[in-house]
Amino acid sequence: MTGTSHRGRLLVATPVIGDLNFHRTVVLLLEHNEQGALGLVLNRPTDVALLDPLPEWEGLAASPRVVFVGGPVEQGAAIGLAQRRPVQAGGDGFDPILGSIGTFDLSRDPHDVDETIEAVRVFAGYAGWGPRQLEHELAAGAWIVVDAHPDDILCDHPGELWRDVLRRQGGDLTLLSYCPPDPSLN
Repeated sequence: MTGTSHRGRLLVATPVIGDLNFHRTVVLLLEHNEQGALGLVLNRPTDVALLDPLPEWEGLAASPRVVFVGGPVEQGAAIGLAQRRPVQAGGDGFDPILGSIGTFDLSRDPHDVDETIEAVRVFAGYAGWGPRQLEHELAAGAWIVVDAHPDDILCDHPGELWRDVLRRQGGDLTLLSYCPPDPSLN
């Protein structure tokens, strides 16, 4: 990687993406370095209630209380994002990404962290890119990189996130937010 790391920022898919796994997605980049990039799709909730696979975390789950598809890679793996309580300086198993939001070790006992963690969201799988793969996709116009807001990460209405993130950018990106899901039908 010869540029700036986009860790902690959002990738917003454009119609150029061409991969149905990422159509109208918003991805939070957890890592971005010379070895590649890793992120979580923030706006793909499933119908699987968190109570089914991880009942111990249901009480701390952010709404909607379902498992999210984090991406097409290793969908059998669970990754947790958590919001740390404002008064807490840290906590075992918490790796900050953006302000009070970070990845969280789901093998912890929820009763041991309920004083530290305010909300948790669980993702099945992740999005991954090899060395320079993301840079090539960015150059091709498949993604727009924007700053993340903490409210984006555990938002209550993930189905609106793609449109909401684009609209707040202004200009042409606001116009893009009005693009129909299938532009060929326009």
